[in-house]
Amino acid sequence: MNSDDGWCVWLTGFPGSGKSVISRALLDILRQNNLSAKMLSSDELRKNLIPNPTYSLEERDFVYATIVHIAKLLTQKGVNVLIDATGNLRRYRDDARSQIPFFIEVYVDCPFDVCVAREVARKETYNAPTQIYQKAMQNKSLNTVPGVGQPYEVPLNPEVVVKTFELAPKEAAQQIYDVITTKKRVNL
Repeated sequence: MNSDDGWCVWLTGFPGSGKSVISRALLDILRQNNLSAKMLSSDELRKNLIPNPTYSLEERDFVYATIVHIAKLLTQKGVNVLIDATGNLRRYRDDARSQIPFFIEVYVDCPFDVCVAREVARKETYNAPTQIYQKAMQNKSLNTVPGVGQPYEVPLNPEVVVKTFELAPKEAAQQIYDVITTKKRVNL
């Protein structure tokens, strides 16, 4: 690992777990500490690359491979990256870990029923599709939602676990920031 390389933090969890809100709180903490990062959102990327997303396995493979490739290129140029993406299969996150030397996986842990309630009530979607759980539960043919028709594979050894049903977004972001700065000092 080159000491000039950027780092990459992937926030993964069910839709509605709080990934986007925590990512934005983490960006604020970084700015307050004179650090910066670029955020890669799977929902935003998908919206720009795929006008009519189907969320098929092939499409997910493409979207996550693209995110990992962009994150790798950015970190090689010294840019820090936050990935805000469900990444429902472990292999997506493992791919990032294998390609990006300074990689931190954050499991945004939130009970499924809380995620469903949040997703129904949220006003800001951060480019995510709306009412996904409600639509998937009403129409079983919509089998593309992690936790309903698709698996969500919990990280086996994440560097950070934030329990968003216990922590406020700023507290969760601070916990992640503390791990980034501690790990970065150890690796330099």
